[in-house]
Amino acid sequence: MYLRKLRITVCSIMIWLFLTPMVSYADTAIIKGDNVNIRNGPGTNYQTIGQAGTNDTFSIIQRQGEWIHVQLENDTGWIIETYLSIIEDNEQSTVDTPPESITIPNDHTQIRNGPSTEYKIAYFAEKGSSFQVISVEGQWYEIQNKNIHGYVYKPLIDKVEVPSSSTFKNKTIVIDAGHGGRDVGAIGSSNIFEKDIAFLTAQELAQELTMLGSDVRITRPRDMFVSLGSRVSFSNMVKTDVFISIHYNSVPELPEVTGIESYYYQEANNQLAASIQSELIKATDSKDRGTTHGDFLVLRQNLQASVLVELGFISNPEQESSLRTTIYQKELVSGIVNGLAKYFASK
Repeated sequence: MYLRKLRITVCSIMIWLFLTPMVSYADTAIIKGDNVNIRNGPGTNYQTIGQAGTNDTFSIIQRQGEWIHVQLENDTGWIIETYLSIIEDNEQSTVDTPPESITIPNDHTQIRNGPSTEYKIAYFAEKGSSFQVISVEGQWYEIQNKNIHGYVYKPLIDKVEVPSSSTFKNKTIVIDAGHGGRDVGAIGSSNIFEKDIAFLTAQELAQELTMLGSDVRITRPRDMFVSLGSRVSFSNMVKTDVFISIHYNSVPELPEVTGIESYYYQEANNQLAASIQSELIKATDSKDRGTTHGDFLVLRQNLQASVLVELGFISNPEQESSLRTTIYQKELVSGIVNGLAKYFASK
């Protein structure tokens, strides 16, 4: 009887190991938000044991559903994947000619004592700090200046290609920040209003597109109520090249739901929505909820190329926290801009 129980136990363990998806310990996770919770188990019902900040890096132990088990300095913890960029080991094998020097692009960037997250953090470098590159070891730059010697993770430094300003020159783009005034829109897990975060994103996007040479028009210049009909009439009047309506989602009864989705009404605008959606997912690593037909008035009555984007679920506490960070807002804007560039290039 004892041997039979032992065999059953061993078989159960083997089945569990076989069915549990694993991530190589050499894989690395990069934090994409501020004050991201680290928990002692794979779920929001587990205790918070610490927090991580933007661009903090950790070695990955394993994956369980949407949760990633990471190695901390003196412990282990779990972080939901929404707030992580995962660099797989096979992505780290390319050999590049190292630059002679680098400039740190973000504040609070970790400099470690060795070329791995196994090594302790020696220093936090601030945006604009310059270092000489001594060598490259895998995905790590060995760097130094007159005060510091250490290693920095390459994906934190290497630049993303920026669309050419010629792509946007003479393009009229209407940006519609959803809701406003007495219409607060969805309400987040911390009681943030959709109208406020949509306006924040719209302002960031308007600034970026203006810098790239677009003629940017906005339907809502401040926290005010604007009817849906007025928004559409404005878009049709200025004969915009693209109308983009900014929104955030909410499903309070399902706080674990997450992701980004894009809507179009006319089939001719499917390509516009798909271009923006694919670049948003690439920029943010969010769950891809796809593109679909949406019977929204601002799309249905719009005579111009138009799209409505739902940029995340503010009913999800983890995603809401990320959406409110500067770095994640910049990722969203980068995704929209790159999607527009792809769309304009195809016309």
